[in-house]
Amino acid sequence: MSRLQLSRRTIVRMFPASLIAFASATCARSVKTTTTLAPTPACGNDTTTPSQTEGPFYTPDSPQRTSLLEPGLSGPPIVITGQVLSSNCVPMAGALVDCWHTNDQGEYDNSGYTFRGHQFTDAEGRYHIETIVPGIYPGRTRHFHIKVQAPNQPVLTTQLYFPEEPANQGDFLFNPVLVMVVDNSDDPQKATFDFVLA
Repeated sequence: MSRLQLSRRTIVRMFPASLIAFASATCARSVKTTTTLAPTPACGNDTTTPSQTEGPFYTPDSPQRTSLLEPGLSGPPIVITGQVLSSNCVPMAGALVDCWHTNDQGEYDNSGYTFRGHQFTDAEGRYHIETIVPGIYPGRTRHFHIKVQAPNQPVLTTQLYFPEEPANQGDFLFNPVLVMVVDNSDDPQKATFDFVLA
């Protein structure tokens, strides 16, 4: 039957089925696109950044600074950036971000403030840490220690990890949720991580 020979009754009968098929195909494409996109940032789903132990080498009253780099100290440079957000994805201005880690030999400075420092997030909840890739402390994988505290709120103490680090699987504290996104194709390396607070 050609298109010119279709009766009005045939067209009317075919229209709902055609409309349903078109709508189903359109919805399927929409759902497929939506479900493959990861949430950015990872907030708004009642999950917050998990806490981890501060370990034995935390030193209070670190200097306020965004760069932990110091002359004469070796190690591949890295810049860590991100935001501090509420569980509703609201940027948290003025939040404390305190970082400490080992030198490139896996040693902590327990008498001073080498590779230790804190800062406060800007109006959009952003932080920026310039430092080096830490060495591996015996028995652990490569990591940063971090404390985050929104104004007048409890402190979150946690750790950040590197992707595809060989020692990750053997580290009893390693949590894949705390892995940074790292781009090591340039110098300095660039890492990102957003902290989500309750």
